[in-house]
Amino acid sequence: MQHFTQLFLDVDATTSTNEKVRSLQAYFQTADPADKVWALYLLLGKTRRRTVTSRVLREVFLQISDIPEWLFKDCYAQVGDSAEVIALLLRDVDLSCPTLVNGQAPPRGEQSFAPTQVIANAHPPVNPMPLHQWMEEIIPMAKAVSTDAERRDLIISWWAALSNTEVFVLNKILTGAFRVGASAKLVIKGLAVATGISEPVLTHRLMGDFTPTVEFYTRLTSAEATQNAPSQPYPFFLATSLDEDKFRVEEFSRWRAEWKWDGIRAQVIKRADQVFIWSRGEDLVTPQFPEIEAMMALFPNGTVLDGEILCWQDGRPLSFNHLQKRLGRKQVSKKVMAASPVHFIAYDLLEYGGVDIREQALRDRTYSLTTLLGVHTAPNLHQSIPLTFNSFDELAELRQKARQHGAEGLVVKAIDSPYLVGRKRGYWWKYKVDPMSLDAVLIYAQAGSGKRANLFTDYTFALWQGDTLVPFAKAYSGLDNAEIDLLDKWIRRHTIERFGPVRSVEPIQVFEIGFEGIAESSRHKSGISVRFPRILRWRTDKPAAEADTLESAQALLATCQ
Repeated sequence: MQHFTQLFLDVDATTSTNEKVRSLQAYFQTADPADKVWALYLLLGKTRRRTVTSRVLREVFLQISDIPEWLFKDCYAQVGDSAEVIALLLRDVDLSCPTLVNGQAPPRGEQSFAPTQVIANAHPPVNPMPLHQWMEEIIPMAKAVSTDAERRDLIISWWAALSNTEVFVLNKILTGAFRVGASAKLVIKGLAVATGISEPVLTHRLMGDFTPTVEFYTRLTSAEATQNAPSQPYPFFLATSLDEDKFRVEEFSRWRAEWKWDGIRAQVIKRADQVFIWSRGEDLVTPQFPEIEAMMALFPNGTVLDGEILCWQDGRPLSFNHLQKRLGRKQVSKKVMAASPVHFIAYDLLEYGGVDIREQALRDRTYSLTTLLGVHTAPNLHQSIPLTFNSFDELAELRQKARQHGAEGLVVKAIDSPYLVGRKRGYWWKYKVDPMSLDAVLIYAQAGSGKRANLFTDYTFALWQGDTLVPFAKAYSGLDNAEIDLLDKWIRRHTIERFGPVRSVEPIQVFEIGFEGIAESSRHKSGISVRFPRILRWRTDKPAAEADTLESAQALLATCQ
């Protein structure tokens, strides 16, 4: 645990990409393989399991300290993270662990501390246990205990056995919220430098979930080709925002466009007589789309399609709200399937007849995809339609028609492009339409989290309906640091009421709110919901009375249907 915690500190302490990579390289070159694979699992965010809630950790801490709850909450308001607050406050707490009487901590002020007693009673001493032992043996004990008192005893003993920084790391792991200041791409880069295995190969081998064992790590870092699991997807190739000025001088015959749909980017895999559906976020979502699973079951083994999952009706996409009704479900009911029918638009063919064809040019992969879909058809499947253009003006005109087709813009692809890993400039470009926008009035504000826990950065905006302001969107991005500080000071001076962490403010300030989509919604008081709302600008030039109305939003909705 100490070695891993030091890695966390080293990566978190610098903004230099090279320094982060060097720290990761050093760890992967020196740590025990059993620790390396668990470190990789944590650093890549593969574990989302929550062993203990933040509330339980807070309650345990309050039982063993003399710090009142109100003071803990004030500290949290400044820090923004319960795990970090506990780790910081433990510096001033005698954490030799209270002697428990009949499984209960004695009243505050009457605690008798016996450093080794609780640890010995809970389990063998844990310090200095390596990371893999914490992950495989020690932390799972919290799920194995039968009472809250036993779980509390374990947590207290763990805290007593660790340094404050190690407590912070442990708390984040326990709550399933461990994050580190390095992207997955940087982590893989550090591993690649340490092992000599190329980044694309490692990225592919790490796609999807994996069991963190020494055997897996050995296969992962083997120089020889390894047998992949049938479910394993390929790394997604992503488009980069188009630079209009540079693209104007391109040879347009080399490029083609496709509609950019607002759905779920996914790979659909048929291998070993099984079907797997992976989202771009590396979530296995097969149970949420049984119609696509059944459709893909008719395809030959060794087929991998890249495309978009949409809810679709009468030849055009439904709003993203329909997709949300399926997400996170273990089983989708017939009612949901009927109300939100799904469709798969195939963009690309990555594996054909069990052969990885990603190195082929897009034109060749498209030909193979057309051939495949000419044999294997389904009513809820079609190939993405290529859109040709002979000038930049024609491309811009296509982009302006996107919303008429229910799309959010274009993806422009070089016809000779291979299917690469991640974002690689020069091959695929995204050319989205300008966001829709409405001028709205700020009515509620709430403090942020993390580094912004002591600032009001989460805002609720409203539109007029007659003489009443009706909430229609929440946003927390779009302002620069100077504007956030200025608005924070204004909110504190113009608070009307407080509702727990939320403050209502004088309805004076107007902001232009941009969003990618708008849809009807019975769950919102306004009757609408917007997709990806963010602040475009602070309208200091506009009085609240001139902000937009719900009628304006409904008119905008009508243009998108």
